[in-house]
Amino acid sequence: MQNALSLKCAKALILLRWQQSIVELQVKNLMRLQRGRSHHQLQQHQHNQHRCLSSSVMDPHAATASATSYQETATSASRRDELPASVADLVNKYASMNQTASSLQMLIRMGQGELLGNGFRPSDSVFMGRLGRQLASERVLIQVASLLRQELPIRLAYRIKDLDQIPFMRDMEAVQNVKNIYIDSFLKLIDVPQIVTPQDEMKFAHDLQDLYKKHSGVMVQMAQGAYQLKAAVRNRKDSELAIDDIMDLCQDFLDRFYTSRIGIRVLAGQYLALHDQHQDSLYGNSTNKDLVGMIHLKTNPTEIVRDAADHATFMCTRQYGNAPGVKIEGRLDRTFPYIPTYLHYVVLELLKNAMRATAEEHANMATFPPLTVVIADGKDNEDVVIKIMDEGGGIRRSQINTKIWSYLFTTADQAIQDAFLAGNTDHDDNAPIAGLGYGLPIARSYCRYFGGDLQLMSMEGYGTDAFVHLKRMGDSKEPLPL
Repeated sequence: MQNALSLKCAKALILLRWQQSIVELQVKNLMRLQRGRSHHQLQQHQHNQHRCLSSSVMDPHAATASATSYQETATSASRRDELPASVADLVNKYASMNQTASSLQMLIRMGQGELLGNGFRPSDSVFMGRLGRQLASERVLIQVASLLRQELPIRLAYRIKDLDQIPFMRDMEAVQNVKNIYIDSFLKLIDVPQIVTPQDEMKFAHDLQDLYKKHSGVMVQMAQGAYQLKAAVRNRKDSELAIDDIMDLCQDFLDRFYTSRIGIRVLAGQYLALHDQHQDSLYGNSTNKDLVGMIHLKTNPTEIVRDAADHATFMCTRQYGNAPGVKIEGRLDRTFPYIPTYLHYVVLELLKNAMRATAEEHANMATFPPLTVVIADGKDNEDVVIKIMDEGGGIRRSQINTKIWSYLFTTADQAIQDAFLAGNTDHDDNAPIAGLGYGLPIARSYCRYFGGDLQLMSMEGYGTDAFVHLKRMGDSKEPLPL
């Protein structure tokens, strides 16, 4: 008892010191501003830090004399993202543990209580009747919450180390902010006591919901970090580092980060959805029996394509005054277990790209050639395949396997990119039809997360075919980047 209390106090003290260190560094930065420290002094300080990107890629003479520019430079110079030793020790400890891979089938079985021990499954006779089902549901939630209590800190620790070590990007303001969010969440999660009772589970769900919302803008924040890096390299005219070289170095890091983030969001989102469904059942609200958390046991690709087409049509019409039609062919009645929100994101991204290309390629025509979507599936098929065909002029062969999968490769106007960065959520129907350029690589990560894939085949001068492969069985374990 005394040891457990001492450990809890130590964790609380570490969290307090970490928050205090952030405040102290912010105060120091403000004091530097008030003393009017020159750009030259800041550059020399950055050089002495060795780890700071600005000494090699940023042009101090390109900065304006505004207070904002001074603060951004001072913040970068102070390396405010340096981990305190106490926090670094905890992060290293958890990052040395093995992550536990899940699969769609495992999430379904866990949500249905099939992974509980004998005598505790919802199908057991002791859980007959409304009270029994309620008790079984509570046991499922406690089991899932306990898993997340152990697993989420490990995954966060892996990403904190990666964020701290990635060259160049680690010094960008937006990336430092993301790392602070991850550290704060990590410290809060390792302080969660063992989850034993329904009351424990209720508190955990409430706290995790807050963290889930806090991380909702991380995807855009990381895009901001990469965008800041590109701007820094461009401003440094005498830099020996080319933009493409730096982005190649960061590509693998961003793949790891976004893939890991998808996994974290799946685990947390699945549990929170299960919790909400349990609460609905307690209050007598009707629930969809085909939903197990976020997973719909009878996901219909046709319905998802139609809904995504409506959204893409709205966005294209707003931008170009018109939009191509969408024809859907193939197995329109097939269903399979999947997470509809993720499939919607993938299809919407592809339809947006196809509509934009078609509208621009045929800008002088009164009507645009339609897109064709083919859904292929069969009971013995390994995959459900969605093919999206357009006549938007195609993609150059030199770009089809390289640039289009690179984060921040975009043909959108600079003003549109700047406006997109002003947002703070992952997906927004009010966003422009073309943005920062990370839509395609993120869409591919969603497909690959549960064993599928996303491929493009293009005929330059005519159009592009996109193939979405979704594994029907859902038995592929998630990729776990280190």
